[in-house]
Amino acid sequence: MSPEPRPARRIPPGRADVPRKVPSGRGDVPRRVTVTSPRTAAARRPRYPATREIDEQTHLGEVYMRSLLRTQFRLALFVCTVLACVVGGLPLLFLAIPELREADLLGIPLPWAVLAGLIYPAFVLGAWLYVRQAERNERHFADLVERP
Repeated sequence: MSPEPRPARRIPPGRADVPRKVPSGRGDVPRRVTVTSPRTAAARRPRYPATREIDEQTHLGEVYMRSLLRTQFRLALFVCTVLACVVGGLPLLFLAIPELREADLLGIPLPWAVLAGLIYPAFVLGAWLYVRQAERNERHFADLVERP
């Protein structure tokens, strides 16, 4: 008697990805099957860039702009305060140390030489530092606004 042929095994829908045992030299190890969905990403609401918020002058855009302005204002106050302390401190220095008032630099009284020659480079240095920091603040702001 010959054995009867077995009917083909029917796999129920949704069960095609069940791991099957594959014969191997180390015993039966289930084969790994990756299960994927045709839907690769969840539905997302449309994301508006922050630049659009700023352009449309929404509340969020106002918050962004206020933060940038506040940062730039703090920087300006810092630079102006440092320069005011330097310029305002020079007369106090000359009052505290009378020998400096009497000193000459190349025939010019030292207070005049300092006020005429050394203050302007300090102003230029302060302006250069301010511009550099202000541009850095703007780059950070642009990175914040353009972040996905």
